[in-house]
Amino acid sequence: ISYCVCLPQVVLEARHEPGYCAFYEECGKNPTVAGSLLPPIIPCLNYSRARALEGKHYQQLKKVCPMLDRGEGSTTACCSIKQLKSLEMSLMLSKAVLMRCPSCADNFAHLHCINTCSPDQTTTINVTRTINITTLGIVKEAVVGYQAYLSTSFADKSFESCKNVRIPATGGYAIATMCGRYGSALCTAQRWYDFQGDSSNGLAPLDIDFRLIPEGVTEGIPDGIVPYAGRALGCNEMTPTGAEVCSCQDCQASCPVVPSPPPPAEPFTIGGVDGYLVLCVIFLCVLILAFLLFVTCTDKNSLATQEFLGSGFRAWGTLVASHPLKVLLASAVVTAAFATGLMHIELTTDPVQLWSAPNSRARIEKDFHDKHFDPFFRTNQMILTAPGRPGHFYDSLLFGKQNFSGIIAKDLILELLKLQKKIQFWSNDLNRMASLKDVCFAPLNPSNPSLTDCAVNSLPQYFQNSVANLNAKVNMTELGVTKEVDWRDHFIYCVNSPLSFKDITDLQLSCMADYGAPVFPFLAVGGYENEGYTTAEALILTFSLNNYPRDNVKFKVALEWEQRFLDIVQEYQKSPGNPFTFAYMAERSLEDEINRTTVEDIPIFMISYAVIFVYIAVALGEYTSFSRILVDSKFLVGLGGILVVGCSVLASMGFYAWIGIPSSLIILQVVPFLVLAVGADNIFIFVLEYQRDARRPGEKREERIGRVLGNVAPSMLLCSLSESVCFFLGALSTMPAVKSFALYAALAVLMDFVLQMTAFVALLSLDARRQDGNRCELACCVTVKTTAPTKPNEGFLLPAMRKYYAPVLLHPVTRVIVIVVFIFMFISSIYLMFYVTVGLDQELAMPQGSYMLEYFKYLYAYFEVGVPTYFVTTKGFNFTSIAGMNATCSSVGCDPFSLTQKIQYATEYPDLSYMAIPANSWVDDFIDWLNPGSKCCRLYSIGPNKGKFCPATAFLCGQKCMKIPLNGVLRPDKEQFNREEYWILFITFEPNTQTIKLRKSKVTCVSVLLATRFMAYHTALTTSKEFTAALKIARELAHNITLSMRSIPGTSQDFEVFPYTVTYVFYEQYLTIVSEGLFNISLCLLPTFVVCCLLLGMDLRSGALNLLTIIMITVDTVGVMTLWGIDYNAVALINLVTAVGISVEFVSHMTRSFAMSIQPTHVERAKEATATMGSAVFAGVAMTNLPGIVVLAFAKAQLIQIFFFRLNLVITLLGMAHGLIFLPVLLSYFGESVCVRACVRAWARENSPNPDTTPHHPVRTPHH
Repeated sequence: ISYCVCLPQVVLEARHEPGYCAFYEECGKNPTVAGSLLPPIIPCLNYSRARALEGKHYQQLKKVCPMLDRGEGSTTACCSIKQLKSLEMSLMLSKAVLMRCPSCADNFAHLHCINTCSPDQTTTINVTRTINITTLGIVKEAVVGYQAYLSTSFADKSFESCKNVRIPATGGYAIATMCGRYGSALCTAQRWYDFQGDSSNGLAPLDIDFRLIPEGVTEGIPDGIVPYAGRALGCNEMTPTGAEVCSCQDCQASCPVVPSPPPPAEPFTIGGVDGYLVLCVIFLCVLILAFLLFVTCTDKNSLATQEFLGSGFRAWGTLVASHPLKVLLASAVVTAAFATGLMHIELTTDPVQLWSAPNSRARIEKDFHDKHFDPFFRTNQMILTAPGRPGHFYDSLLFGKQNFSGIIAKDLILELLKLQKKIQFWSNDLNRMASLKDVCFAPLNPSNPSLTDCAVNSLPQYFQNSVANLNAKVNMTELGVTKEVDWRDHFIYCVNSPLSFKDITDLQLSCMADYGAPVFPFLAVGGYENEGYTTAEALILTFSLNNYPRDNVKFKVALEWEQRFLDIVQEYQKSPGNPFTFAYMAERSLEDEINRTTVEDIPIFMISYAVIFVYIAVALGEYTSFSRILVDSKFLVGLGGILVVGCSVLASMGFYAWIGIPSSLIILQVVPFLVLAVGADNIFIFVLEYQRDARRPGEKREERIGRVLGNVAPSMLLCSLSESVCFFLGALSTMPAVKSFALYAALAVLMDFVLQMTAFVALLSLDARRQDGNRCELACCVTVKTTAPTKPNEGFLLPAMRKYYAPVLLHPVTRVIVIVVFIFMFISSIYLMFYVTVGLDQELAMPQGSYMLEYFKYLYAYFEVGVPTYFVTTKGFNFTSIAGMNATCSSVGCDPFSLTQKIQYATEYPDLSYMAIPANSWVDDFIDWLNPGSKCCRLYSIGPNKGKFCPATAFLCGQKCMKIPLNGVLRPDKEQFNREEYWILFITFEPNTQTIKLRKSKVTCVSVLLATRFMAYHTALTTSKEFTAALKIARELAHNITLSMRSIPGTSQDFEVFPYTVTYVFYEQYLTIVSEGLFNISLCLLPTFVVCCLLLGMDLRSGALNLLTIIMITVDTVGVMTLWGIDYNAVALINLVTAVGISVEFVSHMTRSFAMSIQPTHVERAKEATATMGSAVFAGVAMTNLPGIVVLAFAKAQLIQIFFFRLNLVITLLGMAHGLIFLPVLLSYFGESVCVRACVRAWARENSPNPDTTPHHPVRTPHH
C-alpha cells in the first residue's frame, strides 16, 4: 500500500449540488492514524449521484440511520452497506456512553449519518484532503479530511441534549470524555465537534473540520454549500423510533417541577422583636406584680412524721454510738462484700456503646448495615500542606496555561509516595511481619489482597504509585505544535476524568488507582475553589482498613498498624528534612486521646479530692485554745468522712459490676465528686450540730450523739433520699452513659447515707470518747491538761451570719430587691435557654495540645466534600419488576421521582439538604453492564462454550446478553435479572477500556434480596449542629423515598429505606436530647417535691418552695451555659442531673430548718434558719466544692475544663446564691403560717437540751 497527498486536485474538482455524493464505499485503513480503538476505515473519493437503496442495504440504513429513511424504493444515500456497518460499530462505542439519553444518542448518530450517508452529501461537506491508496495493484483516491458545515441551531441543540448526560459510576458527565482537554466545565458545541473530528481521539478514522454557521451567514461558505439545519431532538423529546425521553438526571428539561425545600424556620418574633424576649418580659412583669399583690394563705402541717423520724434516729444513734467497733467491723464487711465485685468491672470506652442506646434507631440501622455489608472501614489520614512554597505556571500543550500551587510539585509527590510505603512491623498476633495488606480494605480482592489491592487514596495513585509513571515524558504534536508532555498533563486530565483507563496524552497512562478504582479529586487534594484542582493547597493521603470486630485477632493487628502509622508520622514530622506541614489521624486516635487525657488528668482529680479533704479536716475542728488544737481537731473524723464517701462509691461500683452493668470513665470522674458534695454536707451538719449542742445533765455521751442524730438525720434523710430517688428515676434515660451514671450515683448516694448512719456515727462516737478524755488526735496516748470549755462552741461562721448576714439579707428593702433580682435572673435564663447550643463538637473531646485538634483544623479548612452516606434498602422490595427497577435507577425510562433521582434533587440545594454528590445506582450499573452496545456482557456464539459468558477480551462472542430495545429503555426480565451467573460476573468482573463501567456493585450491592445500598456524599460538615441537621434531613429524605417505593405493587409494607453513615450513631442523640433532658430532669425534680412533702408531714407549701428554688437553679444554670459558651449535650445533661442533686443539698436543709423553727414570725424563722443551717450548708457544701472545683481548671482535657470546672462552678455558685440568699427571703414571704409553729414550739421545748435556758417567744397569731 502506498499513498500520496493530492489536495489541489480535490479542491478544484469539488462541486456542491443536491443529490450528489462526495465519497462512496470504503477504500481501506487510514495509514496516518495509529492507536485507534476501531479500524480507521476511510471512504473513497467519488463524486457521483446518490444510490437508491433496496433490500439488505435499505434495511441496514433504516437500522443505523433511521432519520434518512424515506421508504423502500424512495430512499437514496451516499454510503455502501460496508460503510453502514463501520458506522454502526463506531456509533456503538459512543452510544454506550450516551444511551442513558436516547435523544442525545439519536442526535449524535444524526450528525454522523448526515456526513456519511446523506443523499445531498456535497451540499454539507467539502473534501479538503485525500491520499492515494494502492490495494491489490489498484490505486484509489481516499478521503482523509473534509469540512462539515452545520447550522448553529442544530449544533447547539444537539450539544444541549448531551451536555448533562451522566456516567453513574463516576458521578461526572459523559461529555467530559468527549471534549478532550476542556472536560465538561469548559466544553462548548464547537469544542465537542472539534474533538469528534480529531483523528487522534482513538475513534475518528479521518479529520473532520466542523464549521458551525449562524443562521443567515454566507460569508466564507463555498458556493453550493448549505449548512445542515435538520431538526435536533431536545433531551425531553421521544425519538422517532419511540425511545423514551431522557431522565431528569441527564436532562434538566425532563425534570418535573419540584418545589424547593422550605427554608429554615424564621426566628419567632412578635412585632418584629424576638418573640421569646417579649414573652419573657411579660412573664417577668406578671411575676413581679403577683409578688407585690401577694396575700398570705393558710396552710397546715403535722408533727407525726417529725416525731417518728426523730425518735427512730435518736434510738439508732444511741445504739450505734454504744457499739462503735462492732458497727465499723460490720460496715467494713458489707462494703468489702460489695466491693469485691470490682474484680469483674467492665469499663466501656467504645464511644458507640457509651453514647448510643442498643435499641436506638441509629444503632439498629448500624447493626443492620454491618450485618449485611462490611462495617464502615477504618480511616487513617494525613492532610499535607507546604505553606510559603512558590507555585508555578505550566503552559500545557493540551490544556493551555495552568497555575500550579506549591504543593502540587513533583518532588513533594515523590516524597509522599515514599512516606506511604514505609509502614510495616512485627505482629505477635500473626507471628510474622505485618504490613498494610494484612488489614487493609481491598474492595476488588478482599480474600487475598496484595499491597496493590489496598484502598489507598492519594495523588500518586493517579500514577498507580509508580515512580516510573510519574517520571514519564514524551514529545507530542497537537494542531501542528510539538511539545513535551509530562506528569502535569496527566494530572490535569485525571482530576477531570478520574474514571479514564487511558489519558489523551501520548503518555497513555491510566488514571485509575493501582487497586482498580478511581481516585476522585476531592479524595486526593483539598483547599481548591470550584474545580481548580491544580491550585489545591493540600495533599490528602488516606489508608482504609477493614473494621474487624473487637474480638477478632486482626482487630489487634489493625490497632498495631495504626499505632505504627502514628509513630512513623510523628517521627517524620520531627525530621529536619520534612518539606511538609501536616496534620494526621488514625481511627484509634479519638479513643486514644480521650483515654490518654483521662489518665493524665487523674492527678488533677486526686489533688482536687486532697484539697477537699484538707478543708474538711481543718474546718471540722473546734479550736478553743492553742493547747487543745490536737485534741479538738477533727483530722481523723474528716478522713473517716472521706473514706465513707470512697467506700460508698466502691460499694456501688462493685454491686453493679456483680450484676454486669458496665462502668465508664465519666462515672469514675463525676460520681465521687457528687457523693463527696452530698456526704460532706451531711458530715458538717452532723458534726457542727454536735459541737453546738450542750450535753444535758446526766446524759451519756452515746445518748447525746443519738439525740443530735435524731435532730439532724431527718434532714440528711430528706436530701439523700431525694437525690437517690432522683438518680434512680434518671436511669430511665435511653442514653447508656446517662443511664449507667444515674444508676451508679443513686446507689452511691444511698450507700453514703447508710454508711454515715453507721460507720460515721461510730467514728464520731470514738472521736468524742477521745476528745472527752483530752487525748490528742493521731497520738491517742498523749493527754493535755487543759480542759474543754463548758459552753458549746459555735465557731466564727454562725455568730457572723446571725449578727451581720441574716439581718442585712432580711431587711425589708433587701428582701424586695432580692426577689426582683432573682425573678429577673430566672426570666432571663428562660429566654437564654432557647439559644443554648445543642451538641458537642468533636474537637472539644480532645485535650489541649492534642494532634487531633490540628487535624480538625486542617479537615475543616481543606476538605471540599463530607462523609459518604448510604441509602440502605431492607428486604421486601421487588427489584426484578420493571416498576421496581424504574424506582431505583436514574437513566432513560426511570421514574422521575426514583430513589436516586430524589437524592439528585436534594443535591441541588446543598445548603438545605447537606447533600453534595448524588447517589450512584447499582441498578443503573447492572443495566449498563447488560447493555448490548458495550462489550461487558456477551455470550459465546459458537464452540464448546456456546451460550456461556464471554469475556470482553475474547473473540467469537457474537451473541449479546440482551437485545437492543426499540424504545431505548433496556430492562432485563425477571429471569435475566435473577440469573446467578450474571450477578457473579457483574460483581467480580475487572473493568477495562472495553467495559468502561466501574465495578461499584461490589461496594454498593452485596445481597440483592436482603439489602442494597446507594452511596452519596454529604457536604463538608464541621459542627454538631450541621451533623445533626444532615442526619435529620437525610432521614426525612429516606422516609419520603420509602413511602414512594412502598406504593409499587409487590412491595412489602415493612420495606424501608434509611440513611447510614458512620457519624449518625453519635449525633442521633441531639435530635431528642432536649426532650430527653426535660424528661430526665423532670423525673429528678419530682421526688424532691414528694419526699420533701412526706418527710415534712405533708407540708405542701415547703415542698413547693423547695421545688421552685431547685427549678430556678437548674434554669439559671442553663442560662449561664448559654452566656459562657457551654454546649448542651449528654455530658452537660449528666451535670444538670447532678445539679439537681447538689441543689437539694443547698435547699432542702434550709427548707426543713425553717419549717422546724420555733421563732414567732416568718422573718425571725428565716433568720434562724439562715444563721444555723445556712452556716452549715455554706461550710459543708459551698466551701467543700469550690476548692476542689477550682483545681479542675488546670486539667488538660477541654471536656473537664468546660463541663466539670465551668459547669460545676456555675452549679455551686448558683446553688449557694439561691440557697443562702433567695430561699431565706422566699421563705420569709411565703413560708408556713405562724399558728402552726405553736405546736412545733411545744415539741421543741420538750426536746431542747436545757428547757430552762430555752428562750420563750410568745405565740403570735397571723394578721390577715
